[in-house]
Amino acid sequence: MDGPASVVEFAVFQQIDVRVGRISSVEPAEGCRVPAYKLVIDFGPAIGTRRSIAQATNYPQESLVGRQVLAVMNFKPRQIGKHTSEVLVLGVPTQEKGTALVVPEMEAIIGGRMF
Repeated sequence: MDGPASVVEFAVFQQIDVRVGRISSVEPAEGCRVPAYKLVIDFGPAIGTRRSIAQATNYPQESLVGRQVLAVMNFKPRQIGKHTSEVLVLGVPTQEKGTALVVPEMEAIIGGRMF
């Protein structure tokens, strides 16, 4: 396990735009080196929908639809296999070498920014 990252100013954290979205569709992301899902996530009327490629295949596909997640909105889009990932869905490793998605503990405002 890696140690803590270097210390940064709070202003650096404030530059990262993390928002709440709701997964509206999930399908396998064919052609990726590591098994992944292609997610469509709704961030509300002001932002709209974004796509993400997420290595969260330890979740049953149907259990992700309707789930709220946190995602970094202001990274440059990234090519993953033949897919473009527009946002980075946040997750942490599990003991079983899977991914635990970072989610609000209770229903949050869609499009709300993390602070």
